[in-house]
Amino acid sequence: MNFSDLFQQTSGLCLFSPNGKYLANCVQYRLIVRDVRTLQILHLYTCLDAVQHIMWSPDSQFILCGMYKRGITQVWSIEQPEWTCKIDEGSAGLESVCWSPDSRHILTFANFQLRITVWSLINKSVSYIKYPKQGKKMLDFTSDGSYMALAERRDCKDYISVFSCKQWQLMKHFETDTKDLAGLEWAPNGRALAVWDSILDYKLLLYSLDGRCLSTYSAYEWALGIKSVSWSPSSQFLAVGSFDEKVRLLNHLTWKVIIDFSHPPLLEGKAVVYKEIEKKLPSLQGEVDPPGGAVFTGSSHYEVVSERPAQVPVIKADPEKANPKIGVSLAVFSPDSKYLATRNDNMPCALWIWDIRQLALVAILLQAAPVKHLEWDPCQSRLAFCTGTNKVYMWSPAGALSVDVPVEASFLVQSLRWHPEGAAVLLMGRENMCMCFIDRDKNR
Repeated sequence: MNFSDLFQQTSGLCLFSPNGKYLANCVQYRLIVRDVRTLQILHLYTCLDAVQHIMWSPDSQFILCGMYKRGITQVWSIEQPEWTCKIDEGSAGLESVCWSPDSRHILTFANFQLRITVWSLINKSVSYIKYPKQGKKMLDFTSDGSYMALAERRDCKDYISVFSCKQWQLMKHFETDTKDLAGLEWAPNGRALAVWDSILDYKLLLYSLDGRCLSTYSAYEWALGIKSVSWSPSSQFLAVGSFDEKVRLLNHLTWKVIIDFSHPPLLEGKAVVYKEIEKKLPSLQGEVDPPGGAVFTGSSHYEVVSERPAQVPVIKADPEKANPKIGVSLAVFSPDSKYLATRNDNMPCALWIWDIRQLALVAILLQAAPVKHLEWDPCQSRLAFCTGTNKVYMWSPAGALSVDVPVEASFLVQSLRWHPEGAAVLLMGRENMCMCFIDRDKNR
């Protein structure tokens, strides 16, 4: 691994272009586009205000910057830097913004659930969609970019509208059997749409493209329900994490549960247990701890725990607080659908790796600090994750690895992103970023 110098960034606004050639990041009101290989600055754009959101177009030719406080979106061209575009939502305000799959239309979401506006970069035409439901996962496109599913709320009922992305025409509109729809997501093959209810009611529904309900699933009643939903890239499995500390795996043929993965505090079985062992740096006389509880540690390594049962650290959730830290909030498949990585929120220092072919736990990593962010290599079964320290961690079927980031001691890795070709990992702290280049031939 080779690490770059630190570069300044703001609010984690750092993105690789889909074609893997560029890296974009924001520093307050400035947008910087770099060459991925050399990290040299190719373009520098000045926006009208501080940027809260950036997004590459799917064809990597444009990049948009959302300035939500001013209700403005600016679009920049990579091939024609002199070309500019400004979209102003005016008094309606701006809540979020995204690209359509064709890279020539932009969708802006007005405040207070007023409307979605579809802006064309080709002929400057404008279309409106009413009654969108507020939430993070209320809109999704099929992987081929043909259709868009949108959750709507009208007359105190939930509906879904399916639009064609070519002409932005309404193809299907139907009511869903939910009390308060919490999210939706297309299967990667576009043949099924998963819809789930709020955390107060465990209910998962699967719809076809024409609005037929293919299946309804509910694991239990009268308790907090679904916390995370994830499709496998092959579309064969749907992982549903819930507040009862389990992940249930549904198959695509009958939509029945084939197995549920539990997260017990005492671990039996043949799974490999990796425990991080830290070497603490000696404190100097008169030295005080850094603010914010940050811990700067020396090098660390993994030891395999052979004793059974192996104990997993558990944090007791406070039942008096809203959204208690319990249950599976992270469930992410590897790109080949062979593995599933999960995190149970009341076991924040444990990362669970499940083998989908054997339907069994294959490894668990016990960290010294809570797991903050994880992401699979898009090209192979290799997982990178961070814990808010000065290290980056990796797991593959060959083993686990802990690597110190050899930059300033104040750089703590809060999140990370893989390069689209798996050639590098972008590490992001609170105010800086660093690139970790990986020799792919040696790591396969």
